[in-house]
Amino acid sequence: MSEVTELIEKLNTEGDLGDDEFLRLLGCRRTMTGNERDELRRTARIRADSVYGHDVYLRGLIEFTNYCRNDCRYCGIRRDNRELHRYRLTDDEILECCEEGYDLGFRTFVLQGGEDPGFSDDHLCEVVHTIRQRFPDVAITLSVGERERDVYQRFFDAGADRYLLRHETADAAHYRFMHPAELSMEHRMRCLYELKDIGFQIGAGFMVGSPGQTDRCYLEDFRFLQKLQPHMIGIGPFIPHHATPFKDYPAGTLSDTLFFISVLRLFFPKALIPATTALGTIDPTGREQGILAGANVVMPNLSPGNVRPDYLLYDGKICTDECAGMCRNCMQRRMQSIGYEVKEVRGDYPGFVYA
Repeated sequence: MSEVTELIEKLNTEGDLGDDEFLRLLGCRRTMTGNERDELRRTARIRADSVYGHDVYLRGLIEFTNYCRNDCRYCGIRRDNRELHRYRLTDDEILECCEEGYDLGFRTFVLQGGEDPGFSDDHLCEVVHTIRQRFPDVAITLSVGERERDVYQRFFDAGADRYLLRHETADAAHYRFMHPAELSMEHRMRCLYELKDIGFQIGAGFMVGSPGQTDRCYLEDFRFLQKLQPHMIGIGPFIPHHATPFKDYPAGTLSDTLFFISVLRLFFPKALIPATTALGTIDPTGREQGILAGANVVMPNLSPGNVRPDYLLYDGKICTDECAGMCRNCMQRRMQSIGYEVKEVRGDYPGFVYA
């Protein structure tokens, strides 16, 4: 039995590895044979199927603003990107996205945007409340960055029940390298703990292959996730954007991203793990391969077609020229082609009690 096989078997059986063992597994990923990669993905897929069967959950993504007050060095909608056409959806436009998505079978809406100073917390609470009143059976997810605890509480009271905030990296030096001085890893992590304490289903996660990332960084990520125990863990490959300081760095790879999806599944059997748009951007079948590696969530876009090309966190993003119905039907066909079915349900984390 090879070292990789032994480590996979132990992780699958015990749900954890020691630091040295985990670092050895990370090192082995660079020389894994095709059979070893297949074994890892098959093991992760079996584990995912044992919890979720062949169900893949839909999340309807509404990118409602691309304004952002932050200047993160990897992000295409960073504050200092002067060539970007900025936009904010009106309340009516957001609700139209929800109406269309609901008619298409979506039961989760993800309102995602930059940290937009022009879209106030009060305004966002009003939008969330209106969506909750109009669609009482849906899950409302927010992904709008770092706020203070009292603001998160107001979002929750208005009707939001999920919040996505990728921690990006749990290594302090790596965090400083990727972010401007006014942002801190400690504050981001505190936000995640506060969100969970309030009662949100929370999502964290990291990029794969980001500039300056080492195996030690990945180890810190996994240890942080083990402490946090988020309901959803979103990872995707780093893809450079031409208008950022990281424009000349290489993108993360498909094989590494699939490796980490599988390893995450074995560490966190119940987690909601998306096969991201970024994964589909670096490979035409990336999302399908992500599902077969252990993921169980896909996030088609419900945003209006006229703004999709302006919400570019990275270059080359796919599906910017499709309507919501096309995205929904395309995703269903893609999942069926690999033996899975998209589910028109809220898709809660197992054991989560919805009040």
